[in-house]
Amino acid sequence: MLYPLRFRPVYKDYLWGGRALASFGKILPSTGIVAESWEISAHHNGISVIANGSLAGASLPDVVRTFGRSLLGNAAADRDLAKFPLLIKLIDARERLSVQVHPDDLYALRHENGEYGKNEMWYVVAAQPGARLVAGLKPGICRADFTEAIARGHCLDCLQTISVQAGDAVNIPAGLVHAIGGGLVICEIQQNSDTTYRVYDYDRRDSEGKTRPLHIDKALDVIDFSRPPQTPLISGLIIRQGGLTRRILVLNRYFMVEEQQIKNSADFLSDGRRFSTLTVLQGQGSLSFTHDSSIAITEPLFPGDSLLIPASLGSWQIRGDLTMIVSRPADYAADLANLAGLAHMAETAELAGSGLIALDPKPEPA
Repeated sequence: MLYPLRFRPVYKDYLWGGRALASFGKILPSTGIVAESWEISAHHNGISVIANGSLAGASLPDVVRTFGRSLLGNAAADRDLAKFPLLIKLIDARERLSVQVHPDDLYALRHENGEYGKNEMWYVVAAQPGARLVAGLKPGICRADFTEAIARGHCLDCLQTISVQAGDAVNIPAGLVHAIGGGLVICEIQQNSDTTYRVYDYDRRDSEGKTRPLHIDKALDVIDFSRPPQTPLISGLIIRQGGLTRRILVLNRYFMVEEQQIKNSADFLSDGRRFSTLTVLQGQGSLSFTHDSSIAITEPLFPGDSLLIPASLGSWQIRGDLTMIVSRPADYAADLANLAGLAHMAETAELAGSGLIALDPKPEPA
């Protein structure tokens, strides 16, 4: 039987990282930089291995092949059975990341050996005073303008930066120029892809004195110069259901992401349609479910824990006081209609802050 799966984190030591993830529950190596923790990943550059239960030691691609729709859900696209669709990360940006852009599915499939494109979103876990993100080009910047600015070494003048603080969320669709600034810890939900086109890397050098490669031509190919800059979502659609408060953050063609706050307890149902992931950011508690209709099993939850909830799990419950980021593959039209309906139910939802939801304004066609 499937059960909530937790994984051994895959750590990445990119030169801009630090050691801040230790403050958010991660057990880091004794020395060295940890820039990213790949929490749930089936990508070949960092494959997750199960750390709990009877499946311990199996990889995420292994269990996808073995359990198929019992794990992923009856609504899963056929391509998800061959390649798990999401990748969940925690990011420690001690220093700023490169200015970059990601391709969409069509471009990546043609030019990156069948790789997926990369749509992603960021949830700000922690931010030092004055921390900023790059989330698009300034209005009016065209391809010719940006090409000239890159050649002259002035591309930073073309970028739209935004101030952020803990709890903010930003949607980063494919084709949007972006960068994470220094002094930030981010939870990132993205497509299962590791394709990045760097535009500018501040002339930094690695431990061997080498600069990292840039990908100017491909970047210019995929940048959507008509896409407006993104803004941080501070509130959004807030839904209160007993001890559970849901704040819907991002919906696009690939995933829906929400912040969930639990006080005392909350009940959930995995109805067989879609899997979900959860990453605990604050507080602690436990997840309980029933095995074989009779044996109650409890998984402890602490900051830094990430779990994959199988679509076929059925009823489960969380007890405690904690804040989590929860994601699931999107059923774009159905999810949008459902959220629009919830927004009109005053007894269960309130519309707050900057809008209903941080939608990708240009979802790619299926």
